[in-house]
Amino acid sequence: MAEKVPSDVPKVASVDVEAFAKNLARMVEDGGRALAAYLKPREEGKVQPGLSDEMTDMVKTFGEVAEYWLSDPARAIELQSRLGRAYLDLWGAAAKRMSGESTDPIAKPDPRDRRFADPEWSSNQFFDFVKQAYLLSTGWADKLVADAKDLDPHTRQKAEFYVKQIANALSPSNFVLTNPELFRETVSSNAENLARGMHMLAEDIKAGGGDLKIRQSDAEKFEVGRNLANTPGKVVFENELMQLIQYAPSTPTVLKVPLLIVPPWINKFYVLDLTPEKSFIKWCTDQGLTVFVISWVNPDERHAAMGFEEYMRLGPLAAMDAIETATGERKVHTIGYCVGGTLLSITLAYLAATAQDRVVSATLFAAQVDFTHAGDLKVFVDEDQLKVLEERMAERGYLEGRKMANAFNMLRSNDLIWPYVVNNYMRGKKPMAFDLLYWNSDATRMPAANHSFYLRQCYLNNTLSQGKMTIANVRLDLKKVKVPLYNLATREDHIAPAKSAFLGSKFFGGPVRFVLSGSGHIAGVVNPPALNKYQYWTGPKAGIGTIEAWMKKAKEHPGSWWPDWMAWIRSHDDTTVPAREPGGGKLTPIEDAPGRYVKVRA
Repeated sequence: MAEKVPSDVPKVASVDVEAFAKNLARMVEDGGRALAAYLKPREEGKVQPGLSDEMTDMVKTFGEVAEYWLSDPARAIELQSRLGRAYLDLWGAAAKRMSGESTDPIAKPDPRDRRFADPEWSSNQFFDFVKQAYLLSTGWADKLVADAKDLDPHTRQKAEFYVKQIANALSPSNFVLTNPELFRETVSSNAENLARGMHMLAEDIKAGGGDLKIRQSDAEKFEVGRNLANTPGKVVFENELMQLIQYAPSTPTVLKVPLLIVPPWINKFYVLDLTPEKSFIKWCTDQGLTVFVISWVNPDERHAAMGFEEYMRLGPLAAMDAIETATGERKVHTIGYCVGGTLLSITLAYLAATAQDRVVSATLFAAQVDFTHAGDLKVFVDEDQLKVLEERMAERGYLEGRKMANAFNMLRSNDLIWPYVVNNYMRGKKPMAFDLLYWNSDATRMPAANHSFYLRQCYLNNTLSQGKMTIANVRLDLKKVKVPLYNLATREDHIAPAKSAFLGSKFFGGPVRFVLSGSGHIAGVVNPPALNKYQYWTGPKAGIGTIEAWMKKAKEHPGSWWPDWMAWIRSHDDTTVPAREPGGGKLTPIEDAPGRYVKVRA
């Protein structure tokens, strides 16, 4: 007896053959444009043909895994038998289902996996079979790596990462004939969706200079300085590496000690100043803080030789001098976000080593000073890969912005790559206007010397936490940093994992308040109180034991951590003074915020 089709499964419309043929012709025509856009920079020598550096490393890594399994015939047979048995079980279950018997699935997706949410993934025997075959195959591939003995930890981490990328790419949800939603849409629209999608694909390859630049948001809906990064303020100082923005006060009095924010140069600062409702910067001014923010230059070949020392001197140290001129205050509260937090920590250690008392408090947002548990970004860092990367950077003096953007997107490819491939190029729909994803795609370049120092000294050799890092001929010791520290980690962080930030707490010499926020690297930080989202945890001293043990003793608080941080800031000095206008009459404003530097696109 045939299975009854559930009522919630949509019916497939009939096909208009003529319209279908016309749309396929459009698709072929735009496919030619996409191919031409891909080939043009390669024919002109702007892009070297052949495997990418990442593909080369992936092949090498898989070769080491395969060597383990194929070096012993018994292991190789066991490996094949394991997958064969799984497929036989699936065939048997499928045959029973076709005969009308009720069977339990051999493989089930994670309930949180949105790729297989459509009811036809289960009700339709074909799609259900494809789904289960995929889950069995990817589970087998995961075990292939997990059970390979004698792999060094770094090779194993790379293999696990690459297996995940391939598994995500080959998901049946990414293809028209194996995705019930895409199949229905293609038939009902007479392939209009595919024609639109191929047109967008050609546009995005052209926009990427021969590589695919996936659009994640409707870029036409946003403009930095118009509806993003529009908190009132002035650029009051600039040099070749940064502009310093001072924001206009929104309260009659302000805290005497000003605040300096050091954002990452891997991304642009306006993640902290998206829309007014989400802006951490605006919220800080509303709390009575005099806010200064560094806006880093989007570097080019002129900045090739500028390393961490230049970024420290021309960044936070130059900003502190400018802030002193504008406000008369020698000491500041400081915040460092991500790699900006690493730079701030280095600066604090340098100030401590040179006996300069310039900081009242320091706050780290999702930042690392120890890179033992630095997460999947370590996949891209080993001696062989760094040599290749440094050779590439030497050609132009910088790492192209899209390279960094692609690396970050790969960390969450099932959220930041494949849903947009399906939406844009299979469904033919423009992505929605989303400010955070617009910011995410606003990539920045990395200067060669700075990026090489960061990857080698932090990710590869982990010298900062070991007291082996030297900047400006000064050996750095974080234990000499005695200023109070507010160390914020985010629970689902894929860039600066929570256990990495937790461990980093123990290397500082002063009091540390460790706070764990819900969500991830961005949403866990940009979490305004008014939204009443997520939660945060406070607890005992961090850096001792594991973060899991810390969590058992921690107290959970609903909503945003921002008010907790503000109370912590005020506990160190709540003296107020009349509100300060940008420049303070000592520095002549150069231009309105957000300034020129942030508007330069890679």
